Amino acid sequence: MESAGIEGIIDPPSPYKLLLKCPLGLSPSQVSVDLNESYDRIPHPDNELENSISEIWERRTQENSSLFNGSKFRYGGHVLEKGHSSEEEFRVCLRLGLTDYRSSSLSLSLSLTFVGTNLNAMWKKFLVPSEDNFIQCLHTASPLGNGAVVETVDKKIVVLQRSNNVGEFPGHFVFPGGHPEPQEIGLSTHLCDQHPKDPQILNKKVSQEMFDSIMREVVEEIGVSVSFLRNPVFIGISRRELNVRPTAFFFIKCTLDSKEVQELYSNAQDGYESTQLYTVSMSELKNMANKMPGCHQGGFALYDLLVECTKEI
Repeated sequence: MESAGIEGIIDPPSPYKLLLKCPLGLSPSQVSVDLNESYDRIPHPDNELENSISEIWERRTQENSSLFNGSKFRYGGHVLEKGHSSEEEFRVCLRLGLTDYRSSSLSLSLSLTFVGTNLNAMWKKFLVPSEDNFIQCLHTASPLGNGAVVETVDKKIVVLQRSNNVGEFPGHFVFPGGHPEPQEIGLSTHLCDQHPKDPQILNKKVSQEMFDSIMREVVEEIGVSVSFLRNPVFIGISRRELNVRPTAFFFIKCTLDSKEVQELYSNAQDGYESTQLYTVSMSELKNMANKMPGCHQGGFALYDLLVECTKEI
């Protein structure tokens, strides 16, 4: 007897992978950081593949002379730290390294190793066969981005449409976001003179930068003052399956309604990164998510988990 064809149906691969889910949201006191050289990128043993990184970067700099050098935090995994009793807080420790990250005044967000590994046409060759994300991405730059699901007082979610001048996914829908910045805490390399002698102090600064940076990004990209934003909570990490790029997501409540947010957007400092701001319902957001980069589709999935969990409380 022939099969009805059900067994032959294969679901398309997901555009994202949720590396870390925190459906109840974590406060700054519940998120720690371990910044260590051991979480930096490891060069690929194939010299020809490794040399292609610089070759690709040189071509990009010839095309755009405004590129400049910087650094970003590299995602190297995490450790869950659950309390011994139900009354103790659930915690997570993010393992971070550093990676170079070269960008431009036009916010093209390009780096030598990011362009040469994650955005390389041969990016899959940089991956190590493994179910473990850290091992799989040993040879990629994997700079940790961030994104914020901002909810207005009338229960609408803020979504931006990217401009055509950005380096990745022009014209796509995204949540506000960017990157936590090592430079904000005086950090450029692991051997920087500004490092405090106590690594715990540095780790606390990096952890705080995770939360401070997403607030800066939201303020700069949508034009809403910090005074109208509640403290962000960390809801997890999504990885785009296309070129395995990780993004940390946060949930932020805004005390303004959707109309007020729309009015403030016209004066956003980084408004050139997007062409339009939308404030949408949950059902509308679900439809728009299909037109988001994979990592932001994962951000929507993390928000959806948060919504479902808070319903049960």
